[in-house]
Amino acid sequence: MRILLIEDDQALGEGIRTALKPEGYTVDWLQDGASALHALSHESFELAILDLGLPRMDGLQVLKHLRAAANPVPVLVLTARDATSDRIAGLDAGADDYLVKPFDVAELKARLRALLRRSFQRPQPALQYRGISLDPASQVVEYQGQVINLPRKEFLLLHELLIQPGRVLTRDKLQQALYGWDEEVESNALEVHVHHLRKKFFPELIRTVRGVGYLVDK
Repeated sequence: MRILLIEDDQALGEGIRTALKPEGYTVDWLQDGASALHALSHESFELAILDLGLPRMDGLQVLKHLRAAANPVPVLVLTARDATSDRIAGLDAGADDYLVKPFDVAELKARLRALLRRSFQRPQPALQYRGISLDPASQVVEYQGQVINLPRKEFLLLHELLIQPGRVLTRDKLQQALYGWDEEVESNALEVHVHHLRKKFFPELIRTVRGVGYLVDK
């Protein structure tokens, strides 16, 4: 799951990114509103964490532009503005949730999980597919009742494919979900992950659409 973090405080941004990466998120980080709006308008993210007091464009303006363009990406506003009027302004501008600094990292993680569950429109977080059970919250994967330990990238790839069965996902989209901007990607990395998942589950799990990408059948 790919998240865009928009936060201009260097220490806080580093802390959030460090805390979220072990949870299975791919976290890209920007520090101004204009760059964030451009990224959200041209790339695919499952969720955005947005500070309000940003250089170049205020967070509220980013939100208003996003929603005016009918961009549905869930947005968690993270800010030091704790007045009721500020919260109302953020929610009215299109925020899905609001967390005031300072905050507990465990609460941030719980709010992100809740937003992702709502965005996937799943009352139960676990995904079931042909004997596979994948729980995004606990990151536990089982196959035919046995726990399968997956490296982070393989977990992310399997999750991306299982939440959209029957849909071909392009190589670019899958690489965006697995790798942040600061990660180097080898040319055959995606093929290697697919190969490993087929071996750990069954060969027909992931179908290759030549020249386009991959999918799991419905």
